[in-house]
Amino acid sequence: MNKGQKILREAKKIIPGGNQLLSKRSEIFLPGLWPTYYKKAKGCKILDLENKTYYDFAGMGVTSCVLGYAYDDVNKAIIEGLKKGSMTTLNATEEIDLAKEFLKIHKWAGMAKFCKSGGEACMVAIRIARAFGKKQNIAFCGYHGWHDWYLAANLKNSKSLDKQLLPGLKTKGVSKSFKSSIKPFLYNDLESFKKLFKKKNNNIGIVIMEPMRAVKPNKNFLQEVKKIAKKNKAILIFDEITSGFKDNYGGLHLKFNVNPDMAIFGKSIGNGYPISAIIGKKKIMQASQETFISSTMWTDRLGFIASIKTLKKLKELKVNKIISNYGKKIKSGWEKIAKKNNLEITISGIDAIPSFKFNYKNHLKISTYYTQEMLKKGYLASTTVATTYAYSYKIIDMYLKETNKVFAKIKYHLENKSLVLKGKVKHSTFKRLNS
Repeated sequence: MNKGQKILREAKKIIPGGNQLLSKRSEIFLPGLWPTYYKKAKGCKILDLENKTYYDFAGMGVTSCVLGYAYDDVNKAIIEGLKKGSMTTLNATEEIDLAKEFLKIHKWAGMAKFCKSGGEACMVAIRIARAFGKKQNIAFCGYHGWHDWYLAANLKNSKSLDKQLLPGLKTKGVSKSFKSSIKPFLYNDLESFKKLFKKKNNNIGIVIMEPMRAVKPNKNFLQEVKKIAKKNKAILIFDEITSGFKDNYGGLHLKFNVNPDMAIFGKSIGNGYPISAIIGKKKIMQASQETFISSTMWTDRLGFIASIKTLKKLKELKVNKIISNYGKKIKSGWEKIAKKNNLEITISGIDAIPSFKFNYKNHLKISTYYTQEMLKKGYLASTTVATTYAYSYKIIDMYLKETNKVFAKIKYHLENKSLVLKGKVKHSTFKRLNS
């Protein structure tokens, strides 16, 4: 047992599940063997507690560190901000500077509001939209966080969220009063969306969705969603927490030329520092003054500083183009390697966040083995890669070379029914574990 797993065992005694974020739990990567904790990170490399260095091809801070870990220019700006004081009784002018920058990028929006995380931003956006509109029910597709309003979709049907991203999500702790207020629909399925509004007394006042996650939108899909939402006086919210500023500077909705009523950003806009943003039409955003939305730490200047510097570097270096090209190379590499080794995989995701899946009944076991073997070679690797400016074509070539070797081993073991894991199969869903 490595040091990380030993510490995790102790952590689970005092922290539910061992840590704060489900998508960082070792059980979804490599149960019992994942390094779990780090000492230091720089660029696309992570040093674990045993002083082993790994290239990160497993998430880059859950897709947030698009410039790379400990990016010098952002860190320098943060250090200068710390010296001047990060929190006072008065407000930081950087908040205004950041708002102006977002509104400069998004001409359709009139106001901006900031939080610390994507989850908070989703919750705030829904509160504002409900404060503005007369109709309270929510139509949604995709993943939008841990909130009551989202999990409530599974109160009526325990499998409502299965096709959205995360199957098997539990509703314990969610008020049953939300049961009839949440209406799921499927991405690229316009008919499933239309049906929601055809139902009598649907009371749908909000539509929230990701403009894209795994697959591209069908022709006119987003345009039709917007048209239907507008016709029914429902506020359209685009969740760009994951996609924003990656494939396209400013977000995918700008790329697809479909402007919502509100949009939400997080993750990459601070390169790992806590900051999220809600932007929207002025008349809608002003509704936040008619309800109660407030938090002390939202006024901390460091998030604003980090975001201002990050956005500047993203634009200056044309990071979205670079990481998208990295992602295209990775996708192409996977395709060639799979064909070479006669393995069946499905490749998906926006170019900046490519994913693949083994097309076999025991795909979880196979992907666990893949992570297990790549770890031996010095790579934190899952079936999803969050590309980063800190990569290089040389690093990607090295990664693909090792991936090819592991794919060859997988093919051999599948043919000989000899694929063996050193630990347990990874989990397919997020679970809270204390064992």
